[in-house]
Amino acid sequence: MAEETDVIVLGMGPGGEYVAGKLAAAGLDVVGVEAELVGGECPYWACVPSKMMVRAADLIAETRRVPGIAGSSEVTPDFGTVAHRIRSEATDNWDDTVAADRFTDAGGRLVRGRGRLSGPGRVAVKPSDDGPETEYGARVGIVIATGSRPVVPPLPGLAGSPYWTNREAISAEAPPRSLLVLGGGPVGLELAQVYSRFGTTVTVVEGGERLLSREEPESSRLITDVLTREGLVVHVSSHATAVRYDDTTGFTLSLDDGEELTAERLLVATGRAPDLASLGLEHAGIELEPKARALPVDEKLLAAPALWAIGDVTGVGQFTHVSMYQAQLATRVILGEQAPPADYRALPHVTFTDPEIGSVGLTEAAAREAGIDVRTGMADLTSSTRGWIHQAGNEGFIKLVADARRQVLVGATSAGPAGGEVLYGLAVAIQGEVPLDRLRQMIYSYPTFHRAVETALADLS
Repeated sequence: MAEETDVIVLGMGPGGEYVAGKLAAAGLDVVGVEAELVGGECPYWACVPSKMMVRAADLIAETRRVPGIAGSSEVTPDFGTVAHRIRSEATDNWDDTVAADRFTDAGGRLVRGRGRLSGPGRVAVKPSDDGPETEYGARVGIVIATGSRPVVPPLPGLAGSPYWTNREAISAEAPPRSLLVLGGGPVGLELAQVYSRFGTTVTVVEGGERLLSREEPESSRLITDVLTREGLVVHVSSHATAVRYDDTTGFTLSLDDGEELTAERLLVATGRAPDLASLGLEHAGIELEPKARALPVDEKLLAAPALWAIGDVTGVGQFTHVSMYQAQLATRVILGEQAPPADYRALPHVTFTDPEIGSVGLTEAAAREAGIDVRTGMADLTSSTRGWIHQAGNEGFIKLVADARRQVLVGATSAGPAGGEVLYGLAVAIQGEVPLDRLRQMIYSYPTFHRAVETALADLS
């Protein structure tokens, strides 16, 4: 016999924890199922601790920029300081007691284990202590919020070796002497720059034609130039073919051009994907292609009747802010409240390298593929007054992508010392479909980085 409840939430990452907590606080009987830590990847192995590392590494770089601007400086990097901060302040030494208690104090029931759909409105949970499965029935519905996991390429020699994913890179207590980073996306580049600034010799290997391949080409050129000047070695259009490891020499990565790269550690940062096969979706009447990387949902986050999905599993974007946005909408729908349809036109994201690279909406290429009559405008931050004042570390730009017919922005990139913060105004312009003429009539504070938006608008016209 299934144990009855109102709502079952599979996965207690940021989005799942939000839904489960809000519904429990609203008086529903909620079972939250989590095999690892309540809070998920973001607070323990991703967003929060990684940005602590980025903050520390950026301070090192800023200190080294003092000569020629403010006198002389000397800095001795100490990775142990940031490692201690991650343990004591961010992760509580990877203990989720506070988050778990927050949920149960709201009236929810936390079940430690892995859940899968076992029938209409039914979930079977295999406990983390390897006990017998327990089945739960949901009177109202089920929410799938199981996130994603690292995609590890099937390279000969990789399986069984002590390679790193983001988790090992975040939880390391000391920097390695040398590091190979396989993958030139946001996670790989953020960690590559961090470790380099703490004294690690870093080599980045990307199979695509450029780093940050989903961003504008200008972003790729910018970050490649910056990392190269900082001493990192960057290989693009390079495909790894095999891995060797031994305790003496560490990792050897073979490339398709015959070159071999060696390092003490290897970080695999080749993307993430949801584990859809383990969810028992067939029991909800959902049939996906074997290689599917997302569970389709409608504008109310429904994947099937009384079955909602939020976060990475939906394929909209592997970002905490997407999960939280979807969680808020799903919660309102489940509670019977008025909720707008999901709207991703102004979906923002930031790569927290130095310079930061923020983007929102469509890239120029994506806009053209969508059949939009595209116009673009550019502004170089180094040529702006604030960029000239800032001097060292002032690399960046503003790029605007406009729909010439509708005279509104459909995409934008803000790269620079405060790229992620400057992005906010551009996101508002896209979300609100603010006419270009109105944007041109705005008063932009002087001298600020965001004043470059005015220059980019002039270039657009």
